[in-house]
Amino acid sequence: MDLGGGGGSDPRQIEESKPLLGEMSAVDGQRLGGAAPCRRALLHCHGMRYKLLQEGDIQVCVIRHPRTFLSKILTAKFLRRWEPHHLALADAGLASATPTGYMENSISYSAIEDVQLLSWENAPKYCLQLTVPGGTVLLQAANSYLRDQWFHSLQWKKKIYKYKKVLSNPSRWEVVLKEIRTLVDMALTSPLQDDSIHQAPLEIVSKLLSENNSLTTQDHESIIVAIAPLLENNHPPPDLCEFFCKHCRERPRSMVVIEVFTPVVQRILKHNMDFGKCPRLRLFTQEYILALNELNAGMEVVKKFIHSMHGPTGQCPHPRVLPNLVAVCLAAIYSCYEEFINSRDNSPSLKEIRNGCQQQCDRKPNLPLRLLHTSPDLVSQEVALTESRLKSVIVTSNEIHVEVERNNTANQKLTANVGNDSEPNLIDCLMVSPTCSTMSIELSAQADRILGCYVEILKMLSDYDDWRPALASLLQPIPFPKEALAHEKFTKELKYVIQRFAEDPRQEVHSCLLSVRAGKDGWFQLYSPGGVACDDDGELFASMVRVCNNVHILMGSCYKTKKFLLSLAENKLGPCMLLALRGNQTMVEILCLMLEYNIIDNNDTQLQIISTLESTDVGKRMYEQLCDRQRELKELQRKGGPTRLTLPSKSTDADLARLLSSGSFGNLENLSLAFTNVTSACAEHLIKLPSLKQLNLWSTQFGDAGLRLLSEHLTMLQVLNLCETPVTDAGLLALSSMKSLCSLNMNSTKLSADTYEDLKAKLPNLKEVDVRYTEAW
Repeated sequence: MDLGGGGGSDPRQIEESKPLLGEMSAVDGQRLGGAAPCRRALLHCHGMRYKLLQEGDIQVCVIRHPRTFLSKILTAKFLRRWEPHHLALADAGLASATPTGYMENSISYSAIEDVQLLSWENAPKYCLQLTVPGGTVLLQAANSYLRDQWFHSLQWKKKIYKYKKVLSNPSRWEVVLKEIRTLVDMALTSPLQDDSIHQAPLEIVSKLLSENNSLTTQDHESIIVAIAPLLENNHPPPDLCEFFCKHCRERPRSMVVIEVFTPVVQRILKHNMDFGKCPRLRLFTQEYILALNELNAGMEVVKKFIHSMHGPTGQCPHPRVLPNLVAVCLAAIYSCYEEFINSRDNSPSLKEIRNGCQQQCDRKPNLPLRLLHTSPDLVSQEVALTESRLKSVIVTSNEIHVEVERNNTANQKLTANVGNDSEPNLIDCLMVSPTCSTMSIELSAQADRILGCYVEILKMLSDYDDWRPALASLLQPIPFPKEALAHEKFTKELKYVIQRFAEDPRQEVHSCLLSVRAGKDGWFQLYSPGGVACDDDGELFASMVRVCNNVHILMGSCYKTKKFLLSLAENKLGPCMLLALRGNQTMVEILCLMLEYNIIDNNDTQLQIISTLESTDVGKRMYEQLCDRQRELKELQRKGGPTRLTLPSKSTDADLARLLSSGSFGNLENLSLAFTNVTSACAEHLIKLPSLKQLNLWSTQFGDAGLRLLSEHLTMLQVLNLCETPVTDAGLLALSSMKSLCSLNMNSTKLSADTYEDLKAKLPNLKEVDVRYTEAW
């Protein structure tokens, strides 16, 4: 089938490249030039298809050309002897696994003059005839399909061997180009189906290009155009990728880059599974995107390319596109700071900066960095002083300047860590304190362009709703080097992506702002007041916990917990109070919650928080509401009332709230909500019952979020019935903190066997457990 055509006007380009190429040409406003037509006629073989043979069993007979009357008699068909052999089609020739008899010596492909199906009169069935100097080799297969498979495989191996020889010593490039085109046509028309059928010609051309560096740009483009049909369904080999990278760098405006490389890069992004195994594919994709950015329209062209990869629908149909794009972005951003990263070998380590540097004589020679510091002893003396003097650590490199000033509290932390061999976390590595933090990195012009391009791509990716959860997950363990995070331009540009995560109402997105595990800092810490990336007095930090229609995103889900509030109180109380003083509603509510859950033990600090709340209208209103709730809570928890209570079936969360607000329930020990319509929302009322020991939630809609809240507050609960509730492992694992549990019913829940074993190990008092109709049963 002729898919022919020339240049950018080819009406039969692959469908996925149509919109991109058309838009690029329109946006750029000119024909980006000098390229020959990028697509030639694609020839397809019709009929039977065969797998390329590498080895197989076959009968062999060798007939020498008769020169005497006796040799004629010996070669008569009645005296022919067939030998069974297991032949291997090697790169250079045909060889037997048992080199005896006819196949004592291998047969080189160069010695085979012709390969054809046997056409003699009364010839044996299913035979091939190999014409060699001095005779004929007959190969007899078991059936016609095997015979044809051997025939096409031998022809392919013979021709590939020939082209390797011809193209290894090129003389005239017009002849070489003609041979390459013939080789490509042979691969396209071959009835063989195998990855190597298209890869072998690409590897031959790749080797040719790597060994000949004197080619002109026109020769480059002619060769690229010649092999373009093979690239539509195959990844280019590593050396060819390097050649393509060079072309993208030297001629980014060439039509070949747009017309030929676009479908190749699209295929790489859609089908590549691991750039770690083929890093040059990633490098080629990276250089291709930079070439697009060099066009007149710049990032508009890149944006259209990203959109073409996502597709016009709301859901991208290719799951590998996003991870591959993110991998390319991360590698490109890393390369911008590679010069600074490589200097780490001779620079003070993170532990040295924190604890004090080793002696100059212990360092490697030719240090690119120098460290001016105080010794640990002097730091200890400084901590002992009552005056609040500031100290500084300065690290100077050619293009890196770090100056960090610590207050007395920071010095205490420093002294506490002296002698500690553990590596600090990310924020500690950057030596950041709320007092002062400055780091300036001057990138080269080229590195600055690369950084700008790929940070913009991350912004584009974050704008797609279906990609945002996976993107947030990929960026949750912060994947950037500390040099990038200390670069003001980078963190300022990346702020848009973090803002998009914070604004997304889906828990799987905004939860990725927190650290991936305890002891590791996440984006929440990085952009919080005093964090290395915070440049807005906490506005982004506030948006991370900001409300959507007065309902907190982060705190309204699984982070309305004591642990979350405790971490804020310990590390960010000052910035929270400052923002609340400026009227930030989110921070006002945080301070109210700290008071409500008794997070702050110090009376002076509590009074300071109250004064802060009363200094603004919104704070005064919320504090009054808090006082009202506290009075209701004291009334609820006042001793008296029933010890057992059963809510009628069909009752709702609102019914339970009205009931508990009607009197005192300080003595309530046993509460049954079985067969009611309560949900996890009622957990906020249940945690206010101080004497509750038995809770029955059988056949309710109580879920994981409610369990997490109960596990933090009702630590004295002894009996819990979750039969036929929608709880899963995510919520059940939280029960491991309820050490007083004696009886637990998880019948007909989504409990897994692993979670069940984990609960048994962590709940020492658990005696009665019902796990029927679960995976753990």
